[in-house]
Amino acid sequence: MDEALKAQENEITEHMVYKNLAKREKENREVLERIADDELEHYNVWKSVTKREIKEKRSKVIFYGILAFIFGITFALKIMENGEKNAQRKYADLAKKYPQVEKLIKDENKHETELLKLINEERLNYVGAMVLGMNDALVELTGTLAGLTFALRNNQLISLAGLITGIAAALSMVASEYLSTRAEDSGKKATTAALYTGIAYIITVVLIISPFFLPVSPYASIMITLMVGVVLIAIFTFYVSVVQDLSFKKRFAEMTSISLGVALLSFAIGSVARVFLGVDV
Repeated sequence: MDEALKAQENEITEHMVYKNLAKREKENREVLERIADDELEHYNVWKSVTKREIKEKRSKVIFYGILAFIFGITFALKIMENGEKNAQRKYADLAKKYPQVEKLIKDENKHETELLKLINEERLNYVGAMVLGMNDALVELTGTLAGLTFALRNNQLISLAGLITGIAAALSMVASEYLSTRAEDSGKKATTAALYTGIAYIITVVLIISPFFLPVSPYASIMITLMVGVVLIAIFTFYVSVVQDLSFKKRFAEMTSISLGVALLSFAIGSVARVFLGVDV
């Protein structure tokens, strides 16, 4: 009975999540309302089992609303639906005692395989542009900062050179993405694609360079920078893996190895350049 009550609370909570999102989503309103109606039907099935009325968990409704506002409804709903996979395992056990639960399992699968695919979210059309901006900034700037660290060994000079390089590269990436998108005529808006690329690049630049403004040695700064880079890769890879149903581990390992590999190679180049060019700062 405890498990049935938890399931009932979960269904009414998800009903409210979908219902609230439907109110502010004009383009996807019909799909969200359909799923909300299904969740309410599931709640009533559990109600026939428990014989009790239960209110939604308000904190979860607010949490997924905020998550959808920041990261988009696709990300928020897939995170929520992934949590339902655990619930479905429990449903399978409860179905042995309550036959009406079988329909709930089928409906949950339908949500994941059919209805969620109908959601059209504009920002997902530009995930590729965001990935391009962040990847390029991480690989290029971590490598540049690593080389400058060994060549200059001065935080002020490194941060200045890195900032100039980062801003110049961001503007170059924006222009390249704009021209590339226009040439491909892929249905994306060239200006919007360029904007997403530029924003992702600039944010990455600021976070990557920020350790060099700390009152620590250049070597400590570059170590912090590399850690920040790994965290950024983890966060963004997780986002992309959720919204595009991709393997997190594979993409994370690939991006991390490339970024750290370029940084290590740049360490060596910076050291060699310092010796052969006779730079002493």
